[in-house]
Amino acid sequence: MAEIFGMDAYTPSEIAQRIEQTGVAKAKLPLRALFTLAVLGGAFIGLGALYSVLVRADHGLSMGLRLAMAGLSFSLGLLLVVVAGAELFTGNNLLVMAWAERRISGAELLRNWTVVLAGNAAGAAGLALLVYWSGHPDMQGGAIAAEYLRIAQAKIALGPGRAFLLGVLCNALVCLAVWMAMAGRSVADKAVAVVFPVSAFVAAGFEHSVANLYLLPMALLLQAPGGRLGWYEVMANLLPVLAGNLVGGALLVGMVYRFIYHGPAETGARAQKKR
Repeated sequence: MAEIFGMDAYTPSEIAQRIEQTGVAKAKLPLRALFTLAVLGGAFIGLGALYSVLVRADHGLSMGLRLAMAGLSFSLGLLLVVVAGAELFTGNNLLVMAWAERRISGAELLRNWTVVLAGNAAGAAGLALLVYWSGHPDMQGGAIAAEYLRIAQAKIALGPGRAFLLGVLCNALVCLAVWMAMAGRSVADKAVAVVFPVSAFVAAGFEHSVANLYLLPMALLLQAPGGRLGWYEVMANLLPVLAGNLVGGALLVGMVYRFIYHGPAETGARAQKKR
């Protein structure tokens, strides 16, 4: 059907197979390569967040336009991950498909998530430090710095329940973006697949753990001595957001598609076909 309409995209069932194969490859990566790619992933998402904050700091725009443009700008981060190549904890929640099919072990799954999350944190926080030293937040008379602080205050005011649910919604969209990007064969295909889900979650105010690993350390660096933000507040946001991201990506996307394409009915059909 795709060929009839002149498209050259993988079908959803083919995407499921590609996600599983990619998951196996990711789980088998050597530690040095895995961690280095994860550092890049954290830095790439931080660059997307930096770009987004620049747009959000322009309060002369209407709210709808400002949020839509901020979401579009943030898409840079996942585009860099998908096209340039990097490891991202939120996207790697889809490794549950390979685990559920017993193509990787539980230990390999947890190794990937742990190493990638640590590398993402190093890359995102390291970028925050470099950007802070560069003086970039002082642009526009300090409006950029003020926007970082405003964003951070809004995040720590969420409470664990809201932070968790916003994390669930966020990573459902992020993993759908990764899923759809796997359908494409060109950079343009992947860009179109990524931009809309990512811009939607940013505009809606959902919570992305790796983006927060850039935004919250930046606010810590920028706040005045004795400010309200501390590591306790940072962790009070990050932990429920991480849990929500895991549920949204691994369960609502990965396991749902695994049930559709490799559930009992599909398994029976494959077995019948082999006969």
